[in-house]
Amino acid sequence: MDTPKTQLLNSPDTYGTFPDNTDSSNIQTEQEVVDPYAIPACTPETQDVQVAVVQDHSTNTSIPPTQTHVYKRRWYVLLVFSILAGCQGCAWNTWGPIAASSEEAFGWDDADIALLSNWGPISYLLSAVIFAWIIDVKGLRMAMVITGFFITAGTGIRCITSEPPYVKWTVNIAQFLNGIGGPVAMGLPPVLSSTWFPPHERTTATAVTLIFNYGFLAGSFVIGPYFVSDKPPSNSTENSAGFSDMLASNHSDVMERIHRERKEIMFLLYVEFGFVAFIYLLVLVYFPAKPKIPPSTTASIARMKFRTGFIKLFKNSQFWVICLTYGLSLGIFNAWQSVLDVNLKPHGISENEAGWIGFYSTVSAAVSCVIVGRFADIYSKHMRLFLLVLYTGSTLAMAWFILLINGYIPESKVSLYVSVIVSTILITSTPALYYEMVCEITFPVAEGITNLWLTTMNNLGGLLFLFVQMIPNIGTVWENWCVIGAMVACIPVLCTFKEHYYRLEVDERSENQT
Repeated sequence: MDTPKTQLLNSPDTYGTFPDNTDSSNIQTEQEVVDPYAIPACTPETQDVQVAVVQDHSTNTSIPPTQTHVYKRRWYVLLVFSILAGCQGCAWNTWGPIAASSEEAFGWDDADIALLSNWGPISYLLSAVIFAWIIDVKGLRMAMVITGFFITAGTGIRCITSEPPYVKWTVNIAQFLNGIGGPVAMGLPPVLSSTWFPPHERTTATAVTLIFNYGFLAGSFVIGPYFVSDKPPSNSTENSAGFSDMLASNHSDVMERIHRERKEIMFLLYVEFGFVAFIYLLVLVYFPAKPKIPPSTTASIARMKFRTGFIKLFKNSQFWVICLTYGLSLGIFNAWQSVLDVNLKPHGISENEAGWIGFYSTVSAAVSCVIVGRFADIYSKHMRLFLLVLYTGSTLAMAWFILLINGYIPESKVSLYVSVIVSTILITSTPALYYEMVCEITFPVAEGITNLWLTTMNNLGGLLFLFVQMIPNIGTVWENWCVIGAMVACIPVLCTFKEHYYRLEVDERSENQT
């Protein structure tokens, strides 16, 4: 193990706090900082962040003294969190890839499937503020233990019964409980990377969590159709007029198939529950809240109190620009992807084929997300440029998809695959950039509340999209235009956005003084 690196003298007595006898003359507020890249500390009215500092007279920038060390176990902590977060996303997306089979097995319709997907953002909105407080005040371990409990309970409740109408109750309750785990699964990555990783690994670490998130999500597109038989096409002996009509047309065959589908669905639910329970056990055994010695200078700086940070965010216009851009584009796109089977069904694409499209696109996005994150760490302070390139490319790919799906150009399955995959790769490579950018412009507001507000906007966008889909006979044509409209609207906003890197500047200046 490497010897901890002491960057400046007079280190704090404990990680994140400083001695009570700190010389008050060394405590600075926002008005006293002249350098534009100095820490955007609290105002005198709040004085919630009181950090012992020494003065860099050459730049007039306040840099906190601290001892830093990078632990190898950070990768294990990242791995356990990433897998649990991936399980949450996989459980949420259980029903979309097997929508047709589930509708036949339990007598559901497209609105029921949309509601199951909608519980994710609904639960998120109800629990986001609570988990933001838990993360910032109680720490990472407490947040993970509580989250793991809800995800495990949610996947377990689904295993109780497969008999209608009770199965609709158990599945909806399960989706609600699993959705409560969403704030930590989606909002914790930047907090974990800031707590455990050095400055030029933070975006990479955040991107690694997305690999598992996307990887498990991609797996759900394939695992579901693998375990559950695909419903026969509508031109067979059965028609799609409704559950009762199918029973009347061929009662014996339909009931046999329904029995098989229910059995296969329950086996899928048992497998997912067993794996989630094992990962939750790992969290209970070992998942520390933070390392003994922080990995960077800013990791040791006490953040604003929860209430003050909450208010500070509402007054930060740059924060809201990022929030609305992220929520509008990613929220709508993720919701669109979760019901891809329903979207492609009118065009003769089976749920098995739609599952493979979702799988290939999500796996490709996972790889590209890490590549983009690594480039963002190497070529730091260029996140806006990366976002503009990704959004422009994704908009063009989605336009190609719309032209195909509406018959403006000759349609082929290969073209559908490529257009969806390319669009997904580009747009879903952006979250790690958003997560880290929002932490930079809001520092020293705690990363937990910052990113949970960011991802809340994501879920709000998805919620509105899925609610519209539940309107009877609304169809699916509007969905594609909604997605591309959201992407196009974000491009001029990003062009005019002025990026700042307050947190990174503090770490870099501190490193330069060693």
